[in-house]
Amino acid sequence: MEHSSPPTSGITWRDKIGYALGDTGGTLFWGMTGSFLQLFYSKVLRIPMKRIGTLLLALRIWDGINDPLWGSIVDRRPAGKNGKFRPYLRAFCVPLAVCGVLLFTKIPGLSPLQYLIYAYITHILYEGFYTTVNMPLGAMASVITDDGAERSQLSIYRSIGSGIGSVPASILLPFFVYSVNADGGKFLDPQKMFLAAVIFAVVSVVIYLLAFRLTTERVPPPPKEEQHNILKTLGSLLRNRPYMALCFTAMLHIGCALYTQAVHNYLYNDYFKRPELYSLVTIAASIPTGVLLPVIHKLVLRFGKKRLCAWGLLLSAGANTAALLLRTANPYTFLVFSFVSGLGGTFMGMEIWALVADVLDHQELLSAKREEGVSYAFFSFARKLGQTLAGSGSAFLMAAIGYDEKRTAQSPGVANKMYTIATLAPAIVYTLMFLAMAFWYSLTPAQEQANQAELRRRRAEAMEPEPAGAAFLPPA
Repeated sequence: MEHSSPPTSGITWRDKIGYALGDTGGTLFWGMTGSFLQLFYSKVLRIPMKRIGTLLLALRIWDGINDPLWGSIVDRRPAGKNGKFRPYLRAFCVPLAVCGVLLFTKIPGLSPLQYLIYAYITHILYEGFYTTVNMPLGAMASVITDDGAERSQLSIYRSIGSGIGSVPASILLPFFVYSVNADGGKFLDPQKMFLAAVIFAVVSVVIYLLAFRLTTERVPPPPKEEQHNILKTLGSLLRNRPYMALCFTAMLHIGCALYTQAVHNYLYNDYFKRPELYSLVTIAASIPTGVLLPVIHKLVLRFGKKRLCAWGLLLSAGANTAALLLRTANPYTFLVFSFVSGLGGTFMGMEIWALVADVLDHQELLSAKREEGVSYAFFSFARKLGQTLAGSGSAFLMAAIGYDEKRTAQSPGVANKMYTIATLAPAIVYTLMFLAMAFWYSLTPAQEQANQAELRRRRAEAMEPEPAGAAFLPPA
């Protein structure tokens, strides 16, 4: 008697929209923290730049413990009727939203030290709950489908969802969260920041619940749950060349994006003296997503994810190098460089989640175990290291060039140095990313297809029932 297994591919519009919404919900606050949290700490809570940098470094120690631990918990938990990863979106979206609001809450009357302690507590809570939601979301792509082309589509839709989620923080909030003081100058209004955070919290919960409802996990778990050892898994991951290359590139990719958001906010305030134009930077960097969306899938099929991402990163490096050398004082000319830089980075941004699924497949072949939770947790930790490089790095660099958070206007010398660090650092980082994807990341399109075929064969064998009397046969 033949036994047919449930299909492990065949995604629908529900999966695409649902997976996109999952990143929209997370990016609402992620974009807000990337664009405004450092500014909120320095301008509203008056925390010195050096202490902000130390805070962001200390958070990574917590993530180094929390991320792999949570990944191990997810791997050990058996799949239920709603799947292995989807239930976490529903269970933890509300605590995550509450912690997001606390990040942008100013309690009146606290001392500078008390504000610093408050920042530590709220940020640790936010990062912890962010892991409980975002890590399962990232691992879901490998169980929604095992088809490489469909994973690429999921990655594209997730990138679209991320772009939509970043719009309110980076494009709309600059027009809303500033107020005018008695002297006619603009300042970041803590009450408006709090109101924006509350609105974001409510919307993010609704979006996460929709993502839970619309997605389906198709790839079944192993018939028998295996014991997972974090240290052994880590050792295996360190020997996985494409996995390590992708972790390194993803770390720098998200770090560069957040660094640009943070430093450009100061740049348009103090160098161009046009803070209202900051939202146009994000628009210029986001337009390429819409331009490439109709053709990205065809480009992937023709050239492969690896080549597209590598040459795009080289284009971004060139755009930032040109901006550094030409040193324009015109904010609109600078926007052109931002557009070209965004165009180059769009390939990586749109395909990164398909690349994650590919390296997780490769890891399963190397270790003969399904460990999406731990594997994605370490990948997520690498991305958080990138966030740290962006946050603490930008804070330390701003302190190094003499930025004074107590002054309304910075000196011309400090403003000029601000332009230098806003262009030089991305030029270097994009060059490093290009080298990693071009020469370190080793998965080719042919190897990706071979990996997927071998995994389907193994899973089909694992699902086949034992022949009658097999249990009584002696070992070979």
